[in-house]
Parts: sequence; structure tokens; C-alpha cells
Amino acid sequence: MRWLFYTRNQMILALAACAVIAFAAWWFLAHRQQTWQHMVGCWLLGANVVAFAFYGLDKYLAQRVIILRIAENVLHTLAAIGGSPAALIAMYAFRHKTIKPSFRILFWCIVVVQIALAAYVVKWLWQG
Repeated sequence: MRWLFYTRNQMILALAACAVIAFAAWWFLAHRQQTWQHMVGCWLLGANVVAFAFYGLDKYLAQRVIILRIAENVLHTLAAIGGSPAALIAMYAFRHKTIKPSFRILFWCIVVVQIALAAYVVKWLWQG
């Protein structure tokens, strides 16, 4: 079971879980419509569900087990691929990773980049 706590394996598991949830959401919720808006929406749903779950799991492991934890790189990656809203909610719901400055600085940098990217896409779509 220790193999699960290698960063690479956690990353693979997180991305696979995002893909599975996104596919399930696309299959059941989007009625298999193949527009990019539906695909992006399903991916964001999957990324947010997995991000929330991984933050909760890391908080649980922090309380129970000292050595075996979810890597911060995995948590940042989940936020960067679209799970930052759920990551922010999970940070405050579980009271986890809210004090560590290095984690918070990188997290908020990811959020700022995502907001700027979203604003650019909205502007591009509005003009086009």
C-alpha cells in the first residue's frame, strides 16, 4: 500500500480519477454532446470533485498518519487543471493548508492565472 504514496502514483491516480469522473459526467449529464463547452464543463466537474476529495484525504491523513501524505505538487496540480474552486472550498471546510505561506502563495498564483485565462477566453468569445 506504500506505493500509493509516491508522488508520481498519486498524480496518475488523481488525473485518472478526473478523467473517469469527466467521462461519467459527459456520458450521464451532457447526453454525450460533443461540443467543447460540454467537454470543458465535464472536465471541470471531475477536477473539482477529485480536488475536494484529495484535500479531504490529505487532512484525514494529516490527523491520523504523520509520514504518509498527499504531495503538495499533486494538490497544486489539481488546482491548476481546474479544481481551484473546490480546492479553495476544501481548504476552508477542512481547515487544511490555510496557514502554510509557501502553499498559499503558489495556490493564489494559480488562481490569478486561471482568472486571467478565463477573462481572456470570455473576451475572445465575446468579440468573435
